Amino acid sequence: MNIKINHIAKMEGHTGFMASVLQGNVKSAKLEIQEGIRLIEGVLIGRQYHDMPIVAQRICGICPIVHNLTSIKALENAMGIKVTPETVKLRTLLELAQLINSHALHLFFLSLADFLNIENDLNLIKKYPDETAKAIKIREYGMSIVKVVGGRVVHPLTNEVGGFKKAPDVEALKKIAKESKEALRLALELGELFKKIKIPKFSRKTEFVCLGNKKEYAIYDGDVVSSEGLHIPVAKFESNFKELQKQEEVIKKVEHDGKSYMVGAIARVNVNRDKLSAKAQKYLESLNLEFPNYNPFNNILAQMVEVIHCIEKSAELIRDLLSSDLREVLTKKYQIREGSGAAAVEAPRGTLYYHVEVDAKGYIKNVNIMTPTAQFLANLEDDIKQYIPRILSLPDKEKEKKLRAFIRAYDPCISCAVH
Repeated sequence: MNIKINHIAKMEGHTGFMASVLQGNVKSAKLEIQEGIRLIEGVLIGRQYHDMPIVAQRICGICPIVHNLTSIKALENAMGIKVTPETVKLRTLLELAQLINSHALHLFFLSLADFLNIENDLNLIKKYPDETAKAIKIREYGMSIVKVVGGRVVHPLTNEVGGFKKAPDVEALKKIAKESKEALRLALELGELFKKIKIPKFSRKTEFVCLGNKKEYAIYDGDVVSSEGLHIPVAKFESNFKELQKQEEVIKKVEHDGKSYMVGAIARVNVNRDKLSAKAQKYLESLNLEFPNYNPFNNILAQMVEVIHCIEKSAELIRDLLSSDLREVLTKKYQIREGSGAAAVEAPRGTLYYHVEVDAKGYIKNVNIMTPTAQFLANLEDDIKQYIPRILSLPDKEKEKKLRAFIRAYDPCISCAVH
C-alpha cells in the first residue's frame, strides 16, 4: 500500500509526501521535495565578504533576517571584528521581530485550521474574525520593528558587518514601545484560542537541540545545547553534527551521533523554558503540558509561547536602547583579515548555522550553511513513520488530512532547505 500526497499547501516551498506500507509496517516515509537545489553556497564563493549578507538573506522571504544576521556574525568571527553591546541588542530586537512575524503567520494562518477541522481558510476567517484581526496586528507589530530597524520589512538594508549603516529613528522606536503593550495584550488573548484546540496524541522520544545561554532565553547568542546533555561552542557544530547527501535528494539532512533530532520552538521551550519571560512562563504553565514533551503537534503551542515571550522581550530591549546612545550601533572602522568563523542564531524554525572562510582581501573562500529544516527533516520522517500506523484505518481523504496537519505542525521551510 502506498500513500501519496502530490502537494502540501500552506507551507513555505513546494513538497509532496510518499509512504510505503506493507502489511501494516511502514517501510518508508519521506517528503518529496519539488524544488531544485539553489547552490547559494557556491554562488557566494569568490565574492567580496560584504556581498554575503545581501545574497544570503535572499534564501528566504519569510526569514531573511536570520540569514542576514548569521552570515554577518560568521564573517565578524572570521575576521575578529567586535561589535558594541548596543549593536547586539538591536540585532536581537530584529530577530525577535522575525520570530513574532513568522510564528503569527504559521500558527494562525497555516496550521490552526488543521486542528479545527476547517479545510477552507476563508471559513476560518469568517468563524474567527476577531482572532484573525489580532493575528494580523501581531504580525504588523513585528514587521514595524523590522522596518524601523532594518529599513524595510523584507531583506533589511541597514545591518552590516561591524554594526549598522544607520541608527533607528528614536521617535519611531518610542512609537513601537507604546504599541508593544497592545501587541502583548492581543497575543495573550489569541493564546486563549490555542488553549481550546484539540492536539492529537502522539509521542516519540527525540533529542532537542538549540542555543543555550545562562543569562537569557537564547535567540541571538549562546552555545549549542541539547536535551541529552550536549553543550558545545558553536565553533564545534560541524564536528558534532553531520550533513548527509543521499542519492537523488536535493536536501542535505543532518544527524547528531547518527540519529535524527529536533530544532525549533518546541526544542527551545523544552530546553530553555525556565528562561522565558514572565507572561510567557505563566501562559506555558496554563497549557498544562508535561515535559519533556515529545509531541510535534505541540510545536504550534510552543510558537504561541514564543510570540508572547518575544513581544515582552522586544519591549524591554526597546526601552534599553532608548536609554542608551544609539550612535553606538553605527559601524566603526575595522581591518579585513584572513580567517575562518562560525555563527548560529535561532531562526523561527530552529538553529541556523553558518561557517565561512575569507582570504586576506576579504574574498569568500568557502561557505557552509545548515538550515533548521535540513536539520529536522530526518526527525520529521522518523516521527511520521510511527504516526502512520495510527491512521491506517481511516479513509484515504482523512489520512491525507492528518498527514498534512502533521507535516505543517513542523513548519518546514523548503526554500531554506534547498539553499
